[in-house]
Amino acid sequence: MPELPEVETVMRGLQAAFQGQSLSHVIVRRADLRWPFPANLPQRLEGRKVLSFRRRAKYILMRIEGGQTLLIHLGMSGRMNIGPANPNATPPLHEHMVLQTANGFRAGLVDPRRFGIVDLFPTNAEDDHRLLSALGIEPLSDALSHTSLKAMFSGRRTPIKTALLDQKLVVGLGNIYVCEILFRAGIHPERTTGSIKDAELRDIARIIPDVLNEAIASGGSSLRDYVQTDGSKGGFQELHRVYGREGEPCPTCAASGRTENILRITQSGRSTFYCARCQKAPAG
Repeated sequence: MPELPEVETVMRGLQAAFQGQSLSHVIVRRADLRWPFPANLPQRLEGRKVLSFRRRAKYILMRIEGGQTLLIHLGMSGRMNIGPANPNATPPLHEHMVLQTANGFRAGLVDPRRFGIVDLFPTNAEDDHRLLSALGIEPLSDALSHTSLKAMFSGRRTPIKTALLDQKLVVGLGNIYVCEILFRAGIHPERTTGSIKDAELRDIARIIPDVLNEAIASGGSSLRDYVQTDGSKGGFQELHRVYGREGEPCPTCAASGRTENILRITQSGRSTFYCARCQKAPAG
């Protein structure tokens, strides 16, 4: 599933092509994805200007003239292809929705597994939307600090990796980036949140935006389905230090002349990658 850096990259691509432009054509090619498309979507969007964009967690919010917001979630395999409109071109396979601007650009939502979501609702009700109202803090906002992490982790005995994946605490952090964050922080993924010291919380609060911003600058991570809006792959997968590297030498250990390979364990049904030397196991 695309994580925060991938969704941010897609949102910025849409913003560059669509903000300030009027929607001339909207095409919906099927009745539903995960849920039904909003009723009469083309009629409700065509002729209206795209005013602005916002990302909330892994949701793209496109604000439309007339006080409406178009919500897009890419699901497991979705992507947005942006380019010049060509009326003679054959639509890509699994392209279920098309947004086209009056100045000749189009964005096609391609979603082979159809786990994506599209919704249209009043902009002034964004934060009350059923998919957004219970979400945690944004990791690229000032709300993220060692103080806020300490407050949300206090009294919990959840493994730190599981806590960072909890969208009700901090949004947008998926499996890839939590593995990378904990490696850089030198924290074992099985340590409980209550065992994390203040200095380590400061490290986590600093490293989270560092990793996410590096990933955004690289266009995200392309592992299976994800590509950027121009069809090119992201580049951050080449910079992964532990994720997907089971059995490979730990880069930190190798730089110090030591031999330690990356290990993989399963937590809550997901693979966790880490270095046992750099990320000490919890006592006991």
